[in-house]
Amino acid sequence: MSASGGTRAIVAAFSANLGIALTKFIAWFFSGSSSMLAEGVHSLADSGNQLLLLLGGRKAKRQADKEHPFGYGRERYVYAFVVSIILFSVGGVFSLYEGFEKLAHPHPLDNWWLPVLVLLIAIGLESFSLRTAVHESRPHKKGMSWPQFVRRAKAPELPVVLLEDVAALTGLVFAFIGVGLTVLTGNGIWDAVGTLLIGALLIVVAIILGIETKSLLVGEGATDADVEAIERAVLAGDEVERIIHMKTLYLGPEELMVAAKLALPGEQRLADVAAAINLVERRIRDAVPAARVIYIEPDVWIDPNEKHPATDTIILKGLD
Repeated sequence: MSASGGTRAIVAAFSANLGIALTKFIAWFFSGSSSMLAEGVHSLADSGNQLLLLLGGRKAKRQADKEHPFGYGRERYVYAFVVSIILFSVGGVFSLYEGFEKLAHPHPLDNWWLPVLVLLIAIGLESFSLRTAVHESRPHKKGMSWPQFVRRAKAPELPVVLLEDVAALTGLVFAFIGVGLTVLTGNGIWDAVGTLLIGALLIVVAIILGIETKSLLVGEGATDADVEAIERAVLAGDEVERIIHMKTLYLGPEELMVAAKLALPGEQRLADVAAAINLVERRIRDAVPAARVIYIEPDVWIDPNEKHPATDTIILKGLD
């Protein structure tokens, strides 16, 4: 997945959230709506999250060195994980706190039209941000559903922005319902309920993000489709008799490591073996461009079910 698409989605989300956060805080100041305060903190946290994602993308571009011989590609996973923690601690917990405070001390809203107007504008801006994230993600879905895309994507930026935007739009709907019912009934309890729903939503999204980015941090292998493509590439020529075993690991969102032990004809010269390995590596990179780090160990296949004279001799000597 190209980093440029994720960067465009992040910049669009950051621009929208920063403007939205400012208008929400103004609406909270003049109306006293706890839902608006929770949404303002939510948007401010989202803006900080997007800055962290941009910072992670920048740090991930550093060249490999002695201390990190495989490079810094996983920096993007680290910052995406930090984003999920911030979304939980700043957004979710604060919103729950404000919701319980408002439940204990409910009061009607002042200048009710202001938060309603801000929420309508915010819904429009968040829709634009989500539209950008969806547009940038479509080329990378490859037939997957949106939940599958969030689950399986190796680049964390687009799934994070998608989940943030969906959570933001859903939170705005909760806030709109809470503020609307408070205006209609004159009971501030509804504003508190909207705030609690926003907090619960943020915590759920943060847990999902945390689980997905943790899996990337621990280390994920290639998708089933890419594994099959690599296997076909290895066996496409007549250089390799069989794949004895193979492992893959993402070193970063756009860098896949492939390590394989391949059975080659035993009578070949070393120069022929080296030439065969080079051909196999070229085919793998053509099939899966992300496979940039490839380690191949040549071997001779010995069927474990067959008896071999050398082994039988050793066993007979042991019995004597």
